[in-house]
This record gives sequence, C-alpha cells and structure tokens, in this order.
Amino acid sequence: MDVRQLKYFVTIVDSGSLSKAAERLFIAQPSLSQQVLNLEAELKAKLLIRSPQGVAPTEAGKALYRLSRDVLRRMEQIKQEVQEGGGSESGTVAIGFPTTIASTLAAPLFERVRQRYPGIRLQIFESMSGYITELLANGRLDLAILFRDTDSLGVSAHPLFDEDLHVVGYPVPNLGEDDTTCPIRFLSNVPMVAPGPTNGLRLLIERTFSRADVDLNIVADIDSLPTMLEIAESGTACTILPVSALARRNFQKRPPIRKVVEPSMNRPASLCWSNGVPTIAATQVVRSTMIELVSELHAVGDWQGITLREPPAGEQMPEPAPDAAVPRRGKREGT
Repeated sequence: MDVRQLKYFVTIVDSGSLSKAAERLFIAQPSLSQQVLNLEAELKAKLLIRSPQGVAPTEAGKALYRLSRDVLRRMEQIKQEVQEGGGSESGTVAIGFPTTIASTLAAPLFERVRQRYPGIRLQIFESMSGYITELLANGRLDLAILFRDTDSLGVSAHPLFDEDLHVVGYPVPNLGEDDTTCPIRFLSNVPMVAPGPTNGLRLLIERTFSRADVDLNIVADIDSLPTMLEIAESGTACTILPVSALARRNFQKRPPIRKVVEPSMNRPASLCWSNGVPTIAATQVVRSTMIELVSELHAVGDWQGITLREPPAGEQMPEPAPDAAVPRRGKREGT
C-alpha cells in the first residue's frame, strides 16, 4: 500500500464512479480497477460495492476512506509547511453547509480564510442538511453546520444560534399586508410545499402543527430551495423557511415573509465535527473563524432571524481581529 493508492481510493469514493475517477486522475479505468483489487487483496476486505449507478464504499471502505483522507491531508500539510518554513496553518479543510446557511456564510468564510490563511484550501459542499450529516459521518467533511444542539455518537457540536422560521408566500387568510407575524392557527389547511418526509425541517413543521392541533396541508414534497421559493413567489402555495433562505434570491415580486408565532417555530444550529477524524491546525483555525463570522454577520445586520447562543461553559468566543471587517453587501431582499 502506498500514498498513490490511497489518493486513488479517495478520488473513487468522492467521484462515486470508477470511470469519473479515472478521468479526474488521467489514468485508464482498467488500471484504476486493478489498483482497487490490489488494495482489497492486501487488506483482505471488500472495499467497494459496484452497481449500475456507480460505486459506494463498504464499511471497511469507509474506514479506509477516513484514514486515507487524514494521511493525504497530513502529507499535504508537511509539504506546505516545509516549503513555507513552518509555523503557518495550511492544508485542505472540507466544510458542509445546508443550503440556507451557505446563502449567508459561505462567501464571507471564503474571503476571510483567503485573507488570513492563504495556505488553507477550502472545499465547500452545499446540500440539504440530511446529506451533509451523511458526509460528516462518512469522514468526507472536517466541519459542518447541522441543525442540532447536542453531541451525538462520534460527533461533537458547538451550538451557534437558534433560527426563527417564517411563512413565505401569499395565500394566508386573515393576515394584512403589513403583518410581520403569523399565528400558526392561520395556516390551517393553507396549501404549502415543504421538503420530503425525512428532512429535519419537515419533521419540525409536522411536529409543531400537530402539537398546536392545526391541520397541515402539504400539497407537494420538494427537496429544492429555489423551487420552493419560486412556488411561494407565484402565490400558489406557501412554504416555511428561515430568513436566510431568501438571501440569494432575486424576486420579481417578493412574497410576504412573516415570523410564525403562537407557538413560535425555531431550530438550533451547531458547528459540528467528527471525533473519529484527527483535527489538524488548519481545521482548528477555520472552526474559530466560522464561529467568529456568525457573530459578526449577526452584529452588522447581515444575518437576521437568529438568536446567538452563549458559548459553552469554559469556552470563549473568539474576538474579531482588528482587520477582520465583514464585507458589507447591498440590502438583501426579504431580510
């Protein structure tokens, strides 16, 4: 086993396909397949499950993937630190953002890391929160923001904030155009679109409506933020989302957005990392930068609809650096 084989295996898992991995690595697919067979023979374990849809790692393959990523990260860090004389943070840090969080945090994080830590290369993944959770569990991410506020098996969580949820859309009876809140009883039987039944936001919506004894009328399951917003804009149905979901949307006619109350709807968000993946210096500074940026963006009004959490006992929130001004953007529609 050598570093080249580990790189090949990581690329195969990331690509989900031997043919795509071969293209990325600029080698013939039969040669790449033989490298996998050699690894399986040496480790005496089946590493990949092959199907018409591509390949996926077995449990043994997931373990090899996590360990291989760590080896490759450390090899990259050694090279960069030697070239730069040591003492600087460097390496690749993979981060996962739910789509609504990425709308507000991803670009400022990229800018801040490029400014402070030019030796760090970010890999940013944006998807629905369930997929981000899976990537973190499989060792494909170093950090992720997830909608939870407690540790789980193998995953540590640093609570960041609580996020208010709003009803977005037109057909809400008995509400005036200037109303900024929407009692949940007014949403009884209102046509609504929401993510699929296994999505965390969908489960929260269902649980809140059930506890309030209000009839929930979901007319379509849609796992696409742009499509949900487009439907809300059209006026055919409402949706329930955080304010941040509207940050990157340019509306022809912005739909009303009202905070859900009586009872209110909110969800916690935490910065999470796997305890099974060794933390390099680059990951530590990116983690501190993310915590810092959330506080700054909220303070300057670029992240509305959230309530910051106090840092855990014994942990201090990072102080903003003197040169760490958050780039101000134009006024956002819907915030």
